[in-house]
Amino acid sequence: MPASQYAMLLAPFKMGLVGGQRAMTPLAAVSIAAARGQLPVGKGVLRWLANPIVAAGTLALAIGEMAGDKQKTAPDRVVPIGLAARFTTSAIAGAALASPKHRWLGAAIGGVTAVIASYPGWRGRMAALGRYGQTKTGFAEDAAVLAGAIGVVRGRRG
Repeated sequence: MPASQYAMLLAPFKMGLVGGQRAMTPLAAVSIAAARGQLPVGKGVLRWLANPIVAAGTLALAIGEMAGDKQKTAPDRVVPIGLAARFTTSAIAGAALASPKHRWLGAAIGGVTAVIASYPGWRGRMAALGRYGQTKTGFAEDAAVLAGAIGVVRGRRG
């Protein structure tokens, strides 16, 4: 595989890092970017993600997740359903960010990276909770996640 194709698989990896912290953000980021014409829409996964209704729905889910994360009753991201959600949404986003020839590899990289990244993200959040509390740590994490997702999408345009 040429170096340029490896570079194209960096975006799914980075989005997997984002997905390890917030499950819905990767899907919302690629869907919104595709709907706005900021990502090339080709065959497959991006075509349905580019639908404005899908983009609005994924945005609503991402906002809901971020709001729910600030609640004391929010489950840890490393529970099985949370890991499954992170894998799935980051795999879809990874496929959307990969070149059409390497969609399955992009999906695998995005999904697996999200699951692995969930653990250090969770440990870091747990360590900060005692000092800064649920809400402050959640907002700080949200800011990092949003900046990361926007950076990945902007870096993949074209």
